Amino acid sequence: MESMKSKPREATGSDLSEQIKAATKDSHVRAENTQLMLNYQKGQITQTQYKLLLCSLYEIYRALEAELDRNADHPAVQPIYFPQELARLETLELDLEHFFGPHWRKRITVPAATHRYTQRLREIGKNSPDLLVAHAYTRYLGDLSGGQVLGKITQKSLGLSGNKGVFFFSFPGVTSANRFKQLYRSRMNSIELTEQQRREVLDEATRAFEFNIEVFDDLQKMLSITEEASSGKGNDSKTFSSSPALQFALGVVITLATVGMGVYAF
Repeated sequence: MESMKSKPREATGSDLSEQIKAATKDSHVRAENTQLMLNYQKGQITQTQYKLLLCSLYEIYRALEAELDRNADHPAVQPIYFPQELARLETLELDLEHFFGPHWRKRITVPAATHRYTQRLREIGKNSPDLLVAHAYTRYLGDLSGGQVLGKITQKSLGLSGNKGVFFFSFPGVTSANRFKQLYRSRMNSIELTEQQRREVLDEATRAFEFNIEVFDDLQKMLSITEEASSGKGNDSKTFSSSPALQFALGVVITLATVGMGVYAF
């Protein structure tokens, strides 16, 4: 359990966790105010939205956790490496199987922004593992902070019972989210970085939020195009064949149409 790893200490203004919080304040607000997140907070989430979001989260965490595993012994990664408590990949696999069935891997659909995000994670995992700290912090602590509320919103909006379809929001290895976040920040603050490395981590944390904003915006665009295609607009088959954007949207519609009724509720 988390209590066995180290004892939390009080954070100060010079601590990395506090510096990241200050450096990403504006980006954090922007991320919360993307159209997709605003709809989510209002309880206006549909199965179509949620399934597409799960697909992107799966690809993001697949890349992030692969790089964290590969760099588990790196001096900047080891202090904040909590796979038993935080790993999300298996929970996302359960959720995707719930919605898409046993062959869900063939139905993963993600926008270009998600690919850019995962490419960046793999790049820094290979060349600058200390920068993984910024991405792990923004993703995992965000999940622990707001994820519980979003999980309840999802259950209510989609009429889900128990944890089916919302395993992603469950952290059975964390007995107290607040205490664990204190521990995580303490461990992160113990990482030894040069001033240059610290500046790079702060810049990367801002970049992590920007990646998330781009993913949310791209998902919203996908949903809008999908809605337009499913409502019968753009009936000219030549238009579909000549436009990559509409080709992609049509692919989304076909993929989602196979998973059940209510798919065009958005």
